[in-house]
Amino acid sequence: MTQTNTVPQQSLTQKLANPTRFMQLSAKLMPWMAGAAVALILYALYLVFFVAPDDYQQGQTVKIMYIHVPAAWLGMMGYALIAISSFGYLVFRHPLADVSSKAAAPLGAAFAFLALATGSLWGKPMWGTYWVWDARLTSMLILLFLYFGLMALRSAIDDEALAGKLCAVLGLVGVTILPIIKFSVDWWNTLHQPASVIRMDGPTIHSDLLWPLVVSAIGFSLLFFALHMKGMRNEILRRRLRSLTMAEVDRARSVSAPAAAE
Repeated sequence: MTQTNTVPQQSLTQKLANPTRFMQLSAKLMPWMAGAAVALILYALYLVFFVAPDDYQQGQTVKIMYIHVPAAWLGMMGYALIAISSFGYLVFRHPLADVSSKAAAPLGAAFAFLALATGSLWGKPMWGTYWVWDARLTSMLILLFLYFGLMALRSAIDDEALAGKLCAVLGLVGVTILPIIKFSVDWWNTLHQPASVIRMDGPTIHSDLLWPLVVSAIGFSLLFFALHMKGMRNEILRRRLRSLTMAEVDRARSVSAPAAAE
């Protein structure tokens, strides 16, 4: 009998764990994802300004919702992505997990800041002030500080392996802020309105307002993932360049050492 050697099939995750394969796949996906994001955001803007009606209480100020709500969702999703990546880096030693975590931090911080800024603009006509120490607002501000802390910690440590481990630990510890943000309007008496879209009993927002919000959320989500993919590609190239530079430095030192000894 003859035996045939079979090569075990790799899962999609294992295939993407190869930086070269990720670079090849992302180069194909990223332009389509970015193009779809731009198209959906432009369509959402058309719906917001020419189709969606004004709110009977808030008037035209309700249109801030179409940026504020997706920004808040993506600000939270960015940190969830960091936590998942941190878990993959610490437990499974996934080669691209730390790259994903690093690329997600500035994006999540940008969307968290956008959520706070648009929320302040929305709060002024509704609450009469730009800022209150509301449970939802305060917990979202803490999330923004966590993003800043992750980026500061990584930039303060020269050893990339050590920086990755410490940021992974902080990323996992800080993920506890997400349920606090989500359920703060239910646990405490706050000025911020309760959830009106993601609810067990279904959305309470009217369909004329809900549809443009869904389109806007999908468009901004695709933009987030396109930018995240671009950030990962840049980080992979930076690390490759750094490895080549260090190898060249080591080679130059090995060549110069014998010459100096003579």
